[in-house]
Amino acid sequence: MILTKKLLISLLSISLLANSSFAQGNPSNSDKFNEVLQYITRMYVDDVDGDKLVEKAIVDMLGDLDPHSSYIPKDEVDDANERINGSFVGIGIRFQILKDTLMVVQTIPGGPAESVGLLAGDKIVSISSENVAGIGLKNGQVREKLMGEKGTKVKVQILRSNSKKAIDFTITRDKIPVFSVDSRYMIDSEIGYVKLNSFSRTTLEELRESIEKLRNQGMKELILDLQGNGGGLLYGAQEVADEFLSGDKLIVYSEGKKQPRSELKAGNKGLWEEGKMIVLTDEYTASSSEIVSGAIQDWDRGLIVGRRTFGKGLVQRPINLEDGAQIRLTIARYYTPSGRFIQKPYDDIDGYRDDISQRYLHGEFTSADSIKFPDSLKHSTLLTQRTVYSGGGIMPDVFVPLDTTGINEMYKIVARGGYFSSFALTYINSNRKKLTKAYPEFKSFKDNFQCDKKLMSEFFDFVKNENKDFNVNNEDYQVCKNLMESRLKATFAQDLFGLSEFYEIYNSNNEILQKAIEVLKSKDYDKMNLAIAH
Repeated sequence: MILTKKLLISLLSISLLANSSFAQGNPSNSDKFNEVLQYITRMYVDDVDGDKLVEKAIVDMLGDLDPHSSYIPKDEVDDANERINGSFVGIGIRFQILKDTLMVVQTIPGGPAESVGLLAGDKIVSISSENVAGIGLKNGQVREKLMGEKGTKVKVQILRSNSKKAIDFTITRDKIPVFSVDSRYMIDSEIGYVKLNSFSRTTLEELRESIEKLRNQGMKELILDLQGNGGGLLYGAQEVADEFLSGDKLIVYSEGKKQPRSELKAGNKGLWEEGKMIVLTDEYTASSSEIVSGAIQDWDRGLIVGRRTFGKGLVQRPINLEDGAQIRLTIARYYTPSGRFIQKPYDDIDGYRDDISQRYLHGEFTSADSIKFPDSLKHSTLLTQRTVYSGGGIMPDVFVPLDTTGINEMYKIVARGGYFSSFALTYINSNRKKLTKAYPEFKSFKDNFQCDKKLMSEFFDFVKNENKDFNVNNEDYQVCKNLMESRLKATFAQDLFGLSEFYEIYNSNNEILQKAIEVLKSKDYDKMNLAIAH
């Protein structure tokens, strides 16, 4: 059955508005909607799936409003809320499907799987007495089978490399944390680094714990990495910004047609209200990340280093529907403390979604001069009156061009094929005892492990076995050698030690971070017109 988008939008618009304040002036909307639906179900030439019809109408209607109002079906609500809530219910493993085999990559510390004795490298062959080996298992199916209600039990059978017989485990599902802090470590004796991936209900606690640990290790300067951070809870952004801003400084305010102005301010004693700090941003830094970046910049509290952020200045409210589904409806615009509205234009929805690639084609990723802001978008920071701009994201104080050195076609084939992670899993699983004996601590691994010729030859043989069209060209390899070997070593570190250790190695190739380190170590930071007192 095919119905026009216009008709679907009209049908659902009438349905949703019928019992709302918007429909008070036209009480016949509900009757009209029901009338049309009755005609469709009674007279349409083919069978009609009413649920699909309504859901399609909802998606199309919301999509016609703005790019960020959205519909979440009831069976996807829990997954969609995981990162915001900071937890989900499951058994606590990081897994990967390799050659149709479900492998345990890591157990989450303190989680149910670790508690009963599951180990990294275990192969799960059955779940709840149902075979899962060699059946074309997908990631979504694994999550569906392993997740469930807190306190319920799931039986898994595993094969372990040092055991000839399958081993049975009964695991009680429990709440598993979803961490906002991907990585924290000391770059040197004075510079601390924290990477946030989102803003959830647990972000503030994780951030404070990270700052405390880094301060205890001698941190005098902080780099907060928000590259790729797509946002999350508005109040999470307020809490994070409050860690860096003193007094009752305004962090963000919002207002909409039906929403009066609402202000979020600092007020709590933060752990890093003084001391140099840099916030890292890129084109995927969005929403709550832009709130934090904007507040730091507007109050002259620190420097923004990187590339122009995404440009999302709209506030969504989650609204639960009667059947368990949810809509996230844009209800207001938010503004930085200096009054900047950083939402990029969305009159052309398709163009909006293609904005990042258009920035690349226009040369923005390689030259700050390609970014032109009209004088009408000029604002001034609140303490030192530095010039900043509204419209289309947060423009960094220090622009860092995209470094494509080493990213040639050979590297792209390996990266896009997922061969770094799949080879690492195979290699670590076969050599775990030898590696953990040789490198009992991460520092020794970081300082001494090398991706030598023998290892890289084994890696390329693996890739060629997986991809018959892949060829090793030495000239191409020399171009991407440093990046490829660093990525492989970092992936080994992640499988052996954790995600934070991945970034500690791979960040040597992060051009934005390296520029931030340079700014802190040189006199450039002090030359910027920042506030002395905060």
